[in-house]
Amino acid sequence: MKKILTSFALVLSISMGSYAQKDLTKEAFEIFDAQEYTNAIAALKKAYGKEKDKAKKAEIIFKVAESYRNTNNWKQAEVWYRKAIKVKYPDPIAYYQLGQSLKVMEKYQDAAVEFETYKSKNPSDPRGANGVESCTLAQKWKDNPTRYQVENVAQINGKNNDFCPSFSRKNYKEVYFTSSREDASGKNVDGWTGSSFTDIFVAKVDKKGKWSTPSALPAPVNSVFNEGASSLTPKGSAIYFTRCGVEKKKAMGCELYKSDVNGQSFSDPVPIPLGNPDSVLVTSGHPSVNSDETKLFFASDLAGGQGGKDIWVMTWDKEKKRWGTPTNLGPSINTPGDEMYPFIHADGTLYFSSNGHIGMGGLDIFKATPSGDKFANVTNMRYPLNSAGDDFAIIFEEKMEKGYFTSNRDGGKGGDDIYSFILPSLVFSLSGTVRDSKNKQVVAEATVTLVGTDGSSLETKTDSKGFYKFDLAPAASYVITAGKIGKYLNKTGKTTTVGLETDKALTYDFELDPTDIIIQLPNIYYDLASWTLRPESKVSLDGLIETPNNNPTVVIELGSHTDTRGTDEANLTLSQKRAQSVVDYLIENGIETERLVAKGYGESVARVIDQASSFFKKGDRITDDFISKLKTDPEKEEAHQMNRRTEFRVLRSDFVPKAKPAENK
Repeated sequence: MKKILTSFALVLSISMGSYAQKDLTKEAFEIFDAQEYTNAIAALKKAYGKEKDKAKKAEIIFKVAESYRNTNNWKQAEVWYRKAIKVKYPDPIAYYQLGQSLKVMEKYQDAAVEFETYKSKNPSDPRGANGVESCTLAQKWKDNPTRYQVENVAQINGKNNDFCPSFSRKNYKEVYFTSSREDASGKNVDGWTGSSFTDIFVAKVDKKGKWSTPSALPAPVNSVFNEGASSLTPKGSAIYFTRCGVEKKKAMGCELYKSDVNGQSFSDPVPIPLGNPDSVLVTSGHPSVNSDETKLFFASDLAGGQGGKDIWVMTWDKEKKRWGTPTNLGPSINTPGDEMYPFIHADGTLYFSSNGHIGMGGLDIFKATPSGDKFANVTNMRYPLNSAGDDFAIIFEEKMEKGYFTSNRDGGKGGDDIYSFILPSLVFSLSGTVRDSKNKQVVAEATVTLVGTDGSSLETKTDSKGFYKFDLAPAASYVITAGKIGKYLNKTGKTTTVGLETDKALTYDFELDPTDIIIQLPNIYYDLASWTLRPESKVSLDGLIETPNNNPTVVIELGSHTDTRGTDEANLTLSQKRAQSVVDYLIENGIETERLVAKGYGESVARVIDQASSFFKKGDRITDDFISKLKTDPEKEEAHQMNRRTEFRVLRSDFVPKAKPAENK
């Protein structure tokens, strides 16, 4: 901080010499209360040497610490908060602010100790527990950053404060921002920050990413006062901005202003009335207009808020042609701390900065999703968008995870700098190998298709090594099909990128069944002398349904076999009925009758074991002679069960599916 800073400074033109010298403590407190923190430090230290009252001396020490905190001198803030605690400053907030100072310097363990102390001394204030938790999360977030890429926009940042970017054109190639650089109109010094007054500047970026030299907006937008955060309406017809006035020996606060835009010229700015009494000093700023220009979000310390600065919203009254009464966004967004710099995204998401919600340092950037007329699910944007410093005033391009924000993090060019950010697209791929299910050899020239819920439909061929590969989209699910006409039956699989938050290479291998082999259907069993399908048989057949569905041109035979008990004639009849029961089940489940042939083989074809079991080895042929040599009844019963089986094979691949009748519209 502190460009809560110029936008929220209560600017005074009071010089140190304008005060009487008789009561140095009173004078110093007045400077402090006017938020002239840079000037207050010297005045308070001078008063301390003359003050005799111990309670006032303790208060002076605490206010020095507060002044250092508000001017971002965290090392000195730590020193003076510790002094305040040592002299028994009565308000436990000193422990909390010491913890905040330590956290900004990334001394998370030490900060947690102070937050714990504050929690014990003021258990009703959630900030103590939140502070402890924030120390753990801050380190965790830094060790596990999000995918956002952040870069200092060095071409437009200077040695002074540059902050609060806003887009001024729909193509996002022109940015307004606030700066205290030397060519600003206001020549006075801001007593809060010690920097020059600020103006709104504009800079353009070309196709090669090179920025123009920033130039100040003309009068009447810029003035001798402090101009702060701005927001253009989506159509570019008006600009809302913050102005902090100055009047001799009087605190003026900050107000929202509007100026109509006509090409490169601006109308005289008009203040936006908030309905607060003239007798009450209010600081307001950081405007953001929604996409249809019906709502104006801003930050203010209006009466009726949750704590410090809160985020408020006003709705445009079409009949009266003015903004309505400000409404506080409530405790789901606002806290006892400060919530500022709202940005309302075109999709309705609210982005804002806060030092009251759990964060990494001073101000952190948060987002909240719309929920009716309110907002919910406040989420910290985490590192690297957030840091141990102050991170605020984020803006987004309408349809991209891309934009700018402000930060005073280590490594910048000035106090506050403007940073760009982008969320690169996730990179997902799917690859695999297609093999023959029988001999495990790779299948070249197999066709692999991919159909996704994102509307994609892709097709490729396997190479000489049976390999295929696709690129996938984020948050999509896919059906993959592999096959080779006339040679192999199609098979399908599924994969998804839904829920994946990091780049990933997915794999899916296929083993295709040749069209010229007989395939044993697992678990298609019958009781002795029965053709009724067992429940477990139906489960297996549900899997079989995929084969004709995936291969719409094949005609298949369902061949059924019995064991060797009973007469040949009876077994032939029984097997035919068993085959037909399978065909009937498939027809019930949508497979065309013309594509299914039931064939009963009776006991004429003995089963050949293709995979070893508990009693048998691969290659055993389950004939009567083989069964007679088995030693136990369980072995013999299992052998008979193996012969009671159903198989399928492809008869041909030239079936022409019937056209589906057109739907009535």
